[in-house]
Amino acid sequence: MDPMTAYLISCENATCAVPEAYREIFRGSEEVVASPEGWEPGALNLAQGFAMRFRTPLVHGDVTRLLMDFEEDGDARWSRFALQLPEATRLKLVDRHERPYRTQITQRIAEDLRRHAAVLHLIVHTEAATDGKVTLETPPGAVLAEPIAAAWQARLHTSDFEVHHHRNAPAHAFAASLCRNFPPDQYAQLRLGVSQTFFLEGRPWRWETIKKLLLESLGQVVAEVTELSDRESPSTDPR
Repeated sequence: MDPMTAYLISCENATCAVPEAYREIFRGSEEVVASPEGWEPGALNLAQGFAMRFRTPLVHGDVTRLLMDFEEDGDARWSRFALQLPEATRLKLVDRHERPYRTQITQRIAEDLRRHAAVLHLIVHTEAATDGKVTLETPPGAVLAEPIAAAWQARLHTSDFEVHHHRNAPAHAFAASLCRNFPPDQYAQLRLGVSQTFFLEGRPWRWETIKKLLLESLGQVVAEVTELSDRESPSTDPR
């Protein structure tokens, strides 16, 4: 087993795409779909940057969240637009879009844990409700993810933008199920939220500048936390 930490990058709200078969329910509301209500501007660009940096495939949503919310289960998946569709049609959406997305992520984690000591699952989001802020969220019982997030927060700290680490943050349905299914000392789930003001308005930092900082600092932090953990682990030397 490779002692190095593997990386998995995912991005649910990567696009505002609407397959042709479903465009009728959005007729007259195209601006809503293209707005932050329909997707997260900059999220896919940032997620692609992480995937390239760590040479790992990216798993991302392929339709607007107004058609189906990849993070949720049951009725919470469906927006006011999607609820106009017959139930049978919505079930087809699950089969064609949600199930492949979730299967890819679950299989990737299982495969990474067979080959590596741990996997860091970075869930990438951009946020319309914040201004010039970076948010790191770790779920309850995040044995491995919490020290990574704390170290990353410290590394990112500047006077020009806010960096917050929310511990014990309630996870969305799919993310919570992953936490239940994989051991917290091997599976580190970390949700990254970056204000859309960086991407859309270039403030308080230019997008490429904050993006470069995030990409470069994460690998450094993971290496430091892993090294510290190895030093603090009880010795197995029988002497």
